[in-house]
Amino acid sequence: MNKFMLFSITLAFLVGCAPKENHGINPEFMDTSIDPAKDFYHYADGGWLKKNQIPPSESSWGTFAELRDRNKEKLHTLLTDLAATDHEAGTNAQKVGDSYRTGMDSATIEQQGITPIKPYLDEIDAIKSMNDVLKNSVEQQKHGGGPMFGVFVDGDFKNSKINAAYAYQGGLGLPDRDYYLDKGEKFENYRNEYLKHLQTMFGLLGEDAKKAEADANTVMQIETRLAKSSRTRVQLRDLAAMYNKRTPAQANKETPNINWNQYFTMLGASTVEYFVLGQPEFFKEVSSMLKEVSTDEWKTYLRWHLIKAAAPYLSSNFANPNFAFFRGVLLGVKEMKPRWKRVTEQIDDGLGEALGQLYAEKYFPSEAKTKANQMVDDLREAVKKRIQNLDWMSDKTKEKALEKLAKMTQKIGYPDKWRDYSALEIKRDAYVLNVVRANEFEFKRNVKKIGNPVDKAEWGMTPPTVNAYSNPLNNEIVFPAGILQPPFFDPKADEASNYGGMGAVIGHEISHEFDDQGNKFDADGNMNNWWTPEDKKKFDARAQVVVNQYDAYTVLDTVHVNGKLTLGENIADLAGTAVAYDALQLALTRNGRPGKIDGLTPEQRFFIAWANVWGGKTRNDALLNQVKTDPHSPLQLRAIGPLSDTQAFFDAFNVKPGDPMRRPDSLIAKIW
Repeated sequence: MNKFMLFSITLAFLVGCAPKENHGINPEFMDTSIDPAKDFYHYADGGWLKKNQIPPSESSWGTFAELRDRNKEKLHTLLTDLAATDHEAGTNAQKVGDSYRTGMDSATIEQQGITPIKPYLDEIDAIKSMNDVLKNSVEQQKHGGGPMFGVFVDGDFKNSKINAAYAYQGGLGLPDRDYYLDKGEKFENYRNEYLKHLQTMFGLLGEDAKKAEADANTVMQIETRLAKSSRTRVQLRDLAAMYNKRTPAQANKETPNINWNQYFTMLGASTVEYFVLGQPEFFKEVSSMLKEVSTDEWKTYLRWHLIKAAAPYLSSNFANPNFAFFRGVLLGVKEMKPRWKRVTEQIDDGLGEALGQLYAEKYFPSEAKTKANQMVDDLREAVKKRIQNLDWMSDKTKEKALEKLAKMTQKIGYPDKWRDYSALEIKRDAYVLNVVRANEFEFKRNVKKIGNPVDKAEWGMTPPTVNAYSNPLNNEIVFPAGILQPPFFDPKADEASNYGGMGAVIGHEISHEFDDQGNKFDADGNMNNWWTPEDKKKFDARAQVVVNQYDAYTVLDTVHVNGKLTLGENIADLAGTAVAYDALQLALTRNGRPGKIDGLTPEQRFFIAWANVWGGKTRNDALLNQVKTDPHSPLQLRAIGPLSDTQAFFDAFNVKPGDPMRRPDSLIAKIW
């Protein structure tokens, strides 16, 4: 329920690497027959690209995916051991072990079919009023579904010490509003396939073909209406436009068919003095729909969202068509992941810190945390010097930027205080019900935060996560144990490899606090303009150069990257590589400069390490989905986009004006 953190997650879910024991850059990844000044991506990653294909169960493959796969193997070992033994009731070991045991019991899952969720379907059948419709929508949100709209809890943008509730647009079955509204053969096909999938799932609920077709059309009509009133992904990046503070009484006037006091009572929040109405125009439309759409039509819609949320955890007659559409049609994936991987992912999501504590104890060495903290310190020093030496920023704004950097906190590896799961009950009755219980536990835990102080020690990712994030509301950067491993980070590797991999990731996260969204928040995490008007204009002009650069890139022949949607991530890539390079120079000065390794200087190895992070392949449907929905640019562009703006890269590989890897001087982007 931490929606804002999702805007700040900074590493895409894509990418790959060889499992060979290797400290630092693996020369086999490279294709040295290619001129790095012409095509650095294939120079650095061409060997890997030639030898590797996307596995049938994946939408993409590369460094992140490879490391995540190795992490799943570690978690699999922990889970198998836990599930093989009976543990004291109520302990984390019992809860994690029994979750895995029920998830892996495919025979029981097949035998049970839809029976475990029959009571929830009965609740929908019993709906008689619009109040019942809203109540059921809330219940589904508690259980992990997403009908109508959502509510999440995070620090108040204007008072980051206190948690606030945010009502947020939602209720769609397809990935984004554009899937309902975009013209063209590709999206028409997605919509037609969606209708077929809806009919299939309603048929599995016992409906005849005519009824299933009618109900599928009803769902499509409701969701298309929601899509038309939804903001675009670019519009959702405007956080000031999202911050619409309302008392329940004020919101009731705007949305007369939603009683917000009653709604929050349904959620389990006793008293809500105010909340944030994220997209008022969307909620006005929902309010109108609650009056204009019949109760029976809403019941059809709610049945669909219930079965959509539950299908991955039910018998194969539900799970298989769910996979076939959402992973197959929409992302191009050829086959389902093995059950143990799917169950492992679910437990990491539902009981992440209970499992993560065991993971951190076994797999995260203290030397990794010590060296990672040293790297963060180097990166912070590099950022400090960059800010001090900016020629376009006034001293007044620099003072505020340096204050923000000084107050920034860093979290490495795992939380200092582990989550308490004592209120969560896990049984051996049904896999899907354990998923529901875990979701409800997390939902209730978050709802209790509304109006209470923010716990700055809390983490938004689990320790095994191969990712990192920045949260401007806490002015913090966070690096779970999962990402502090090769190829990103290896205590035994040369510094150039580490700073080009993990160092650039760290720089990326720090830079997010100063990108086009993060720079709206001050040193204390409050949305507060700390810029002079002149400096903000200069920043915006430089940011527009980045927008223009990425707008010009195309994928899938004619599909352009959305420079505005990806702006924050592109700024972070550009600044992150720059400050990581500076930090490497600090480390080399402190520890001594090594000679060439495999014929490569430290500077060359730094940039190769960065490109290796983003070496990978993506299926066409998944790539289209990414361009439409993901604030990260595609893999190849993350590898070469920032380098084509970087003088240190030009110097390292003798890239001359006019070379493909060097943008014209008048178009080079430089901010921090």
